[in-house]
This record gives sequence, structure tokens and C-alpha cells, in this order.
Amino acid sequence: MTHNALGSIVHDVIRNRLVAITEEMRIALQSVSGSPTVTEASDFFTGLFLPDGAVASMGFQVAYQAPVCGAFIRHITDKSKHVVRDGDMFIGNDPYIGALHQNDVQMVGPIFAGDTIIAWAGVEAHETDVGGMDFASWSPKAREVFQEGMRIPCVKLIDRGELREDVLEMIVTASRLPGALGLDIRAFIATLNVARARVTDLVTRYGADTVKAAIARMIATTETRMRERLRALPDGVFHASDYLEHDGHTNRLYKLDVRLEKRGDALSLDFSGSSPQAPGFINCTRSGLAGAVSGSVLPTLAYDMQWNEGALLPVQIIAPDGLVCTATFPAPVGSATVETIWVTGNAIMLALNKMLAASPEHAYRAQGVNDGAMATFNLGGVNQFGENFGLHLMDPLAGGSAAFPGKDGVAAGGPITSPMSGIADVERNEQVVPLFYLHRRLACDTGGAGRQRGGLSAEVALTLGGIEQAQALIMTHGAETPNSQGLGGGWPGATIRQTFGRGAVAQGLAVDAPYETFGPKPGLMTMTNRDVFHVIWQGGGGYGDPLEREVGAVELDLANGAVSEGAAREVYGVVIGDAAATAKLREEMRLARVGAFVTDEARFCRTKPCATLGPSLLVARDGRGVHVTTPAGFILSTGHSRWREGAHRLTMQQPPAAFAIKLHEDLEATAWHCPATGLQLTLDLHLRGTDPVHDVEIDLEDLIARQSGRATSTENTP
Repeated sequence: MTHNALGSIVHDVIRNRLVAITEEMRIALQSVSGSPTVTEASDFFTGLFLPDGAVASMGFQVAYQAPVCGAFIRHITDKSKHVVRDGDMFIGNDPYIGALHQNDVQMVGPIFAGDTIIAWAGVEAHETDVGGMDFASWSPKAREVFQEGMRIPCVKLIDRGELREDVLEMIVTASRLPGALGLDIRAFIATLNVARARVTDLVTRYGADTVKAAIARMIATTETRMRERLRALPDGVFHASDYLEHDGHTNRLYKLDVRLEKRGDALSLDFSGSSPQAPGFINCTRSGLAGAVSGSVLPTLAYDMQWNEGALLPVQIIAPDGLVCTATFPAPVGSATVETIWVTGNAIMLALNKMLAASPEHAYRAQGVNDGAMATFNLGGVNQFGENFGLHLMDPLAGGSAAFPGKDGVAAGGPITSPMSGIADVERNEQVVPLFYLHRRLACDTGGAGRQRGGLSAEVALTLGGIEQAQALIMTHGAETPNSQGLGGGWPGATIRQTFGRGAVAQGLAVDAPYETFGPKPGLMTMTNRDVFHVIWQGGGGYGDPLEREVGAVELDLANGAVSEGAAREVYGVVIGDAAATAKLREEMRLARVGAFVTDEARFCRTKPCATLGPSLLVARDGRGVHVTTPAGFILSTGHSRWREGAHRLTMQQPPAAFAIKLHEDLEATAWHCPATGLQLTLDLHLRGTDPVHDVEIDLEDLIARQSGRATSTENTP
């Protein structure tokens, strides 16, 4: 049966049932697992796949994982030595085969209809420890993958329904937390059994051909909708970069660069401008790059579609081997998920949102970067009962989300790459491990400044409870790189601040003590019950010029503790309670940006704008040609979209302290302003001594035609 011959009612029943199956898989996994990483933070993936590894249906947990399980399935089916029988299940975690990093252990199992594989089920979760030279299997000093956690290439753990206990024992004994790892593996088995039983029920009721036809239509429908969406967006090239600092050995700066080209109904992502692979553990493999693309494209462009292979078919990835995002064996990749994959996703989403901003139909969804860094705190040792314990703290998911054109970002909103992620209750973490919170709260002045403010980040202060000492692994990026970049003149969220107070607790109470400020990767250290670790994560990116934020909104922010009085004045130009002084201060701040306002009438276009290129960037036509202008009508460029040529440039080695942003010594920021009004148009982060790129290359005539309705769009506003 072809999917075109399938009745719509039967198709919808099967489609919804397959979606429900991935949800039942989630329930099974979280019901059996004892790890807060799974049960509370939802750092896992469940999905159904075609026999060739294509995604058929997936949950809404970690979107990075969708293509990775598929790669693992293809590794199994491409190797004739892997005999696949009904009841088999395979386990693996090798990033050079199909995983993001070694901590992401995955299992897949075939689902048969008679003698034929009709589908595969896949499940993955982050495991706190899988061996290696350091606790938590993230080894900042590793120089090759052999020094990191155990790599399981592809092993049959369940053979025709029978658990191979010897294989399970070999895997769990490599971990410092064998009980936790073993329990999660048994949770994986339960999850795959649920998927097999439910899909088998579907096949029994409707027949294998009907189920296959329904899956084919699901994927085709999503592909059709994705291609329609792409056709409705402007053709052009959109460029974005993000950076991460410190590779575990030296504080070098690494660039993740994407050149996004959209033509018709296809999208290409070229990462060739990224830095070469690192000697340390921040790299990711090509599997990780595919995960970064999936985790960015799905929530940004396919937000109202069923997530499956159809959403990814129009997307081409271009990247040579040997980049920090396509590292070659045996490069270390232990922190790939929270370093290169995360930062690559930031760059992709920034480029995608620049494309959305050039479409009036979709500009309402355009935003900067959400929760641009995943700081890491792992705690392990022996608890008060003599048992080994370990915790991967997921609280850093409470970074701020980015602002939209019409609303502020969500405080502690987290990343959009994991729409269903969360953080454990304080009491839950304290119950599982001997950890004690002094506080967990929202952090003032962390949201990216803008007309719409980025969401605030959370912050925590931690010590030990019930034991005298433990091993803490502390690392991050984003302490010297503001990854939560803004859009349309908005500022990035504050950079991460990590401090450590030795002797800052006495008899269970916080006392005055000097705090050491950590760099991005202090690594593994001993922590005692007299010490305090304090960290503030990145807020979300802002949207628009902060000097355009409504005064009442700034006053409310001050009253709610979202901004300080100093930031209200120095960042937003607001003198609380004095409207006249505020207007005067803001005008002075705009003038200071450019030195003097340009008033030469020849530099302006006074005709009505006929299109928009992005926030605060308009397109207008007069007798001299087609121009990109500011809202004041000041002409930035004529005949092309390289508008920075006419904007006023202000480059900073370090932003003013009120923005709470620290830049790496190899990084600088350039703000671009309207020469006529001082309006901030955008803020670029770039390597010191280099010029920012022209990030939007677009045919202005085509843009005008599209936005005036002469170009045909097949999609309505969602």
C-alpha cells in the first residue's frame, strides 16, 4: 500500500498512536530510572525509526539526539557481522559511531512484523559516570578519547529476549556508579519493550503495510510543510558565529561559524569557517554536528510540525573533517554536548532567527539565543552511609531564554533544544546526594538588555551536607564569551560567574570569607563542608535597543529585582521617578554613541518603506535606487544588503561593567548605530582585530517582491 492510498482517518489514528508510543516510552524510562538527570531534568531521548535509521516519531526531550540514534541503527544494519533477530537489543555510546559523547548511552531494538523489520525503537540518556580518568567521565586534561569514558562501539546486550549478564557486568563495572548505570540500562530495556509491544499491537490491528504507509505519509507530510515554510522565507545568505573558551589545557578561543544559505525549499549549513579541532575534550564528532543541526532546526523552524525525518530532509550539512565540530579520531570529545554542540547550536539558531526576522510573516518568532551555555557541576564521593554517590547538577538549565519582538524572555526559561527539560527540586537533589543549597534564586542584571529584555538566569550557592568532603568537577564555557547573543540591537545576557569560598561555612552557617573567582575550566577539585561554590549562569539575549525600553517596564524590573538601580540608569538610561531627566539622559547616551548626529538631507530616503530586512532595518526605494535604511530614513546601503557600510561603528574591548559581560582577550564587541539618531542596530561579537562579517546577503528586489505579495507564498501565518 502506498501512503497516498491510505485513508485519512486510519492515517490519523496511526499517526497519533505513534506519537503516543514515544510518550509511553518516556513514562517507562522515567518510571524505572533512579537518576534525577532522567526523572527530573529529562536529559534523555525516545524515538521510533524506520529500518534505515530515519526518524519516524520522537519525543520532545533532547532534540540533539534524533539523528544520533539513527546513525547507530545504520551502523548495525550496515555491518553484516551484526545478525539482527526478533527480541535483540543493542547498546553503544561511541561518539565516532553514533553518540554525542560517551556519557550518552543508548540502546536500540528492532521491531519485527513476521520476518521483516518494520521499525526500530531507540532510547538514550545521560549517565553520570561511564569510567575514564576523572569522575563524571569529563576529563579536562584528556588529550585523546582513550583517556575518557569507556566507549561501547555496538554490543548486543539482549539476544532474542535474553539479557547477556556478562556483557552488562562488563559495562557497569567500568563505571564509578555501577548501580545507577545498571538501573538505567534496565530502564532502557523496559522502554524498548514498551515500544515493541505497542507497535506490534498496531501491526496486528492494521497490518504491516498500512502501518508502513502511515509512517511514510507522516514523514512526507512534515517534509512538505517544512519545504513550504522554507519557500515562504526569503532567499539569501545568513551568517552567524559563536565562541567558546578554554579547551581544558589552555584558554584558547574557538569559533563555531555557520553560513546558512536558503534557496527555494532547501537549506544548506556550511561550517567550514569554524576553528580546527582542539587538543582537549571540547570537540564533537560529525554525529555531534548532526545533533546540533537537528536540535536547532526542529524547534526554530518545525515548531508546529510533527518532528521526524521530514523536517531534516531539506537541510544539507557542509563541513570538512578536522574542525572542532567534526573532530577526527582519536580526538577527545568528552564534553561535546555542553561545549561545541551547544555553541554550534547557538550559532545555527542565531542565523535561523536572522532569516525569520527578514520575513514579516515570521518575524514575531525571531529572537536571540536562549541559555547560551550549560555550565557543569558534578559531585561525587562516598556518602554518610558508606555508599558511592554521584550527581550531575542539571540546575544550569535554568539559564534565561531570549526576548521576542513583543515580549521579554522567560526567566530561567532554559534552552529550546530540550523543550521538556527541567530541573530537580532543591529537596530532591539534597535527598539523593549529600549536597546542601544555601540558595537557588533568580539573578539580578543577568537578562540581555534590550527594548524587550532577555530572561533572567538563576544562580545557586552550594556546600556539602552530612559528609566532610567530596570531589567536585567544575567547568563551563561562557565565562568570557557572552553566548546568549541578542537580536536587532539587543545585548547578550550576562556571562557566567563562578566563585569558590574556602572556609565560607562554619557550623552550617555562611560566614564572611574570601571568594576565589574561577575561570571557565578549573576542573576536578576537593570540596569540603566548609566550602561554598557559587555560580550565576547566562541570561537570555535581548531584543532591540535598550534605550527604547518603556520606562515603566524598567521601573517594574527594578521593583521586581530584575535590574539594579545602576543598570536602570547606565544600561537603560532611566532616572527613576523623573521623566524629564530620563529623556535628557537617553538623548545624551544616543549622542555619545555616534559623537554627532548626521543631518545632511542627502543621506536620507523619505519614501515609505516597502519591506523590512530585520529589526530596525527597513527597505525603501526612491529615484536613486533601493536602500536599506534605519527607521529615521537614514540610508545605510544602496542596491545591496551590506548595511554596515553606512552605520556608525563603536568597538569595545570590554563592555561597560553595568552589562555584566566579560570578554575573552581574543574577543571584542562592535555596536552599530544609526548615524542620525544613535539607535543601536545590532551588536557583533568577533575576533579581536578582525572586521565583523556582513551577516545578511539578500536580493533586495526579491525581498520587496515577496513582502509586497507579488511572490507566491504557500503558507499562512501560524
